[in-house]
Amino acid sequence: MNLLAPELPGCRWLDLCCGSGVMACEAIQRGADAVVAVEQDRRIAAIAKENLEAVAQGTASKSHFRVHCSDVKRWLSKGAGASADSARGGDWAFDLIYADPPYAAGLYGAIATGVSRGGWLKPSGLMVWECASAKPPNLPAGWQLADQRRYGSTSVMILKLASAVEDGAATVLV
Repeated sequence: MNLLAPELPGCRWLDLCCGSGVMACEAIQRGADAVVAVEQDRRIAAIAKENLEAVAQGTASKSHFRVHCSDVKRWLSKGAGASADSARGGDWAFDLIYADPPYAAGLYGAIATGVSRGGWLKPSGLMVWECASAKPPNLPAGWQLADQRRYGSTSVMILKLASAVEDGAATVLV
């Protein structure tokens, strides 16, 4: 989160495969304007909702949040324009998308495809993947690696749409 700290105030954050919602909670604590979390396990999604409610009540921010219990590929296939989560009247895309699927599930490529096809990421936005350091996923077509950090057995890959790089619209982290 320290890497993303300058991007968080006022941003729209999408947390895919959110688990207990800890990253979405931290996004709220750091000033995200709107947070959407997606988790397929009903029990874990309920925990994420409880955690987000507690954090939102405990902060001075006016963050809006929503938790969806859905398969990530199915949810992304709806497309950003079909989302009813906009807190800003038609601004459907997200500034930051965080994806932490089960490492061995092979979902990284499907998530990248769903995000780009569905228009979920703003042109200047970033997608962050949490993955296993021993076997990071391949960079999907249409995406460019902005940064990569290793934290023991876990790595974080920060991606941006290649079209945004060509247009000069993406932020480069150093």
